[in-house]
Amino acid sequence: MIKVVRGNPTPEELAAALAVVRARAAALTAEPPTLPGPGDAWADPGRIAGARLPAPGPASWARTYWPG
Repeated sequence: MIKVVRGNPTPEELAAALAVVRARAAALTAEPPTLPGPGDAWADPGRIAGARLPAPGPASWARTYWPG
């Protein structure tokens, strides 16, 4: 429900405003949900570190980027 709080719109102005609102609502319901693209997964820090943490030591910084 849309209510005019201020002003006195003409029937044409009100119809134009309602057309914009309806078009936007229809566009939102017509869009399929988007899945994360390959770039999103590539930038995920969890991909690199995972659940494992490197053992402490002088070369531990290198093992965070080269799991294995």
